[in-house]
This record gives sequence, C-alpha cells and structure tokens, in this order.
Amino acid sequence: MIYAVIDTVSFFSRKSILEGLDNLFSGLPLSDNQLIYLRTFVLLIAANIVFFVLWWATRKILIRAIHVFADLSKTKWDDYLVKNKFFAALAHLVPFLFIEPMVRTVFADFNMMRDFVLRLTDVVIVVILLYCILRFLNTLKDILEEKPRFKDKPIASYVQLSRIVVTILLGIVMISIAFQINPIVIITSMGAATAIILLVFKDTILGFVGSIQLAANDMVRIGDWITMEKYGADGDVVEITLATVKVQNFDKTITTIPTYSFISDSFQNWRGMLDSDGRRLMRSINIKMQSIKFCTPEMLAKFGEVEIIKDYIHTKEEEVKEFNKERNVNKQVLLNGKNQTNIGVFRYYITKYLEQNEDINTSMTLMVRQLQPTEKGVPLQLYAFTKSQEWEVYEANVADVFDHILSSVQYFELELFENPTGSDMRSLKDFK
Repeated sequence: MIYAVIDTVSFFSRKSILEGLDNLFSGLPLSDNQLIYLRTFVLLIAANIVFFVLWWATRKILIRAIHVFADLSKTKWDDYLVKNKFFAALAHLVPFLFIEPMVRTVFADFNMMRDFVLRLTDVVIVVILLYCILRFLNTLKDILEEKPRFKDKPIASYVQLSRIVVTILLGIVMISIAFQINPIVIITSMGAATAIILLVFKDTILGFVGSIQLAANDMVRIGDWITMEKYGADGDVVEITLATVKVQNFDKTITTIPTYSFISDSFQNWRGMLDSDGRRLMRSINIKMQSIKFCTPEMLAKFGEVEIIKDYIHTKEEEVKEFNKERNVNKQVLLNGKNQTNIGVFRYYITKYLEQNEDINTSMTLMVRQLQPTEKGVPLQLYAFTKSQEWEVYEANVADVFDHILSSVQYFELELFENPTGSDMRSLKDFK
C-alpha cells in the first residue's frame, strides 16, 4: 500500500528522469542496449547514494533527536525503548520505505531483476519489522516487571511465547513474499509437519503450560524461597522463563530447573512462612534417662528459688500434698502417690522461659513436649515461632534459646545424652 502511494506520486518524475538521461547520453556513440546499460549503471550508483544518505540521516540525526527527547521526557517508556535499541532498529526501516520507486526507476528495462530486488526488499523490511517488534516486547517486559502487581509474575515466559509466535508468523510472511506463495497455503502445509513441530518445541510447549499453571495457581513467584531436593535447589527464585526457572541458592550458586518440573514434581515453597507472623523453631535435646527422678523436698526447695517457676512449684506441691493426703498415701516410700519430677519441672521452666522471651511470638503455637524415648535418651522438643523470619536473626535467636537451655539442664539435676568420646575412654582407663 505504501509502495503504491509512493510509486503513484513519483511516476511522472521517474519518467522525466529516464527521458532526461536518454537525452543526456544521446550524443554518445552507443547502441541502444549499451545506452540502457549505461543509464542503469548511473541510476544504480545514484540510488545507492540516496539510500545511504537517507540511512545516515536517520541514524545520525533522527535517532539522536529521539534520544534527546527521551532524556528530557519524564515517562519511562521512551527510556526503555532507547535502552532496548528499538529506535535503532526502526531507523533501518526508513530508507527501505523509499527504495521501491528507486528500484523501479533503476531497473525499468529489466523486469526480472526489478521483481527480484523488490521481493528481496520486502523480505528485508519484514526482517526489520520483526526486530522492531521483538525489541518492543523486551521493552514491554521491562516496564511490566517494574509494576508492583506484575513484579512476581512470570512476565518473561509470556514475552518469550509472544516472540516465538511473532517470529513464526513473520517467517511465514517472508516465505510467502520470497516464493510468492499464499500464506494460507503455507499454514495448511505446516499441518503435515505438526508432529515434527511438537517434537522440536516439546520443551517450549511444556514450559508454557507449566508457566501458565504456576501463574494461575500462584504456586511460585519471583522472590519466593523454594526447596527442591531433586535438583538440589534451596534458595530464592530470581527468574521464571518459558522453559526454565532460575533459583539462586544460599551459597550463591544458580540452579536451573525446567518450568514444567514444578507441575510434575514436588517442591517446598516457604512463602507461607515468610508471610506469617513468625518462623518455626522445632528442635530437641536428648535427656539421659538415668538422670530423670522424683523431686525430693531439698530439690523442690532449690527449684523454688527460680523466679519464673517459684509460684508453680509452690502451687503444684500443694496439689500433690492434698492429693496424697486425701488418699492416705504412705510417703515413706517416694514412689507412692503423686510426685513431681525434675524433667517435669524443667519442661515447665522452658515453657515459661519461652513465654517471657521477647524474640518468641507467643501468639502462635508454643509448647515443650516429650517425644518417644530412644536409645539416645528422652527427646525434649521445643515447638515455637520466632518473631523474625530473617535467616541471620532467626538463627541468632534460636542459638540464644538453646544456649540458655543447655546451660540450665544441670541445675535441675538432669544430664544430656552424649555418645562416648575419646576423652571418656581415656578417663575410664585412668580410673582403672
């Protein structure tokens, strides 16, 4: 359409140029064929000069003016278009828009060459348009990734799919122009090659399906901390593309995982923990079984001096005495009736200590419980949530808690279980 308008406007000037050159060279002793070749040669040189002048003017003047305007404007669109070299690609299109009338003038007497060059020019224009569209899509990706509502969405996946679709469609257009075939015929012919296309683009298709499901079900976002043992991934998602998801592990290595694997395989997303009011603390210490015993009056008096459990010791002991008195229990034998144990008092002490710890979120689940006894003693598990989810702060808080608990075990006449070490064996030898 553009070519038709330009050709109509320049028809009479083209005719005048050809007649003027014929008159100019009419005095030379040349045959008609030689005159045609000379005229074509001169026009070809002139057309190339005009083409490169247009190209230079577009690159050096128009592009610089656009860049200056982009620097002065407050919008980000033009800045990103400049960054992705959109205008640089568009500049190549300007001289080609004026090349058809020149080609028709230069090759006025060579119909086959004229048609070939025109088709070649059309193909080049489509290629330039393809580059312009691809760079515009890159700009669109950059803009959307800055928007808060799209920041954690797999924008790169959708842009990659759009690039593939645009490339295929314009590729069909180029083939249609080059071989003068109806695009519908090409698309119909591609149906026979569907199996090959599916095989070649299998990963791309699976990745696209996977990225759509990830986004629709909000399974993974950029910035999420995920763990995927199958691929050795344990870190933050930094990029979601059509084919892969990049995870930066905490040791700063990068793990690349196929997008569809997040649909077909299991993984752990820690977003729920990060969005909650705390991070879970669930660790145990193993108490040596031989150190567990009933509390004697002397032990209770000692424990009663601990500020945070003194009321509990007193109240609990009154309940025990009342219970034993009602049932006329013979307390000459410590085993009879109800008694407090050192591990029970210690468990209550840890609970109160956690409740008074400023780093523990007491509005969430908090308990200290015994687990199934094993050959390594009785596990005493702490189950609570710290207020901070930040890794360094969390680890420091947990370390402070266990520093205190491990130091206080002996006060309750309990012992921690440890496997014998070399120093234990040497002490045993010295004892003999």
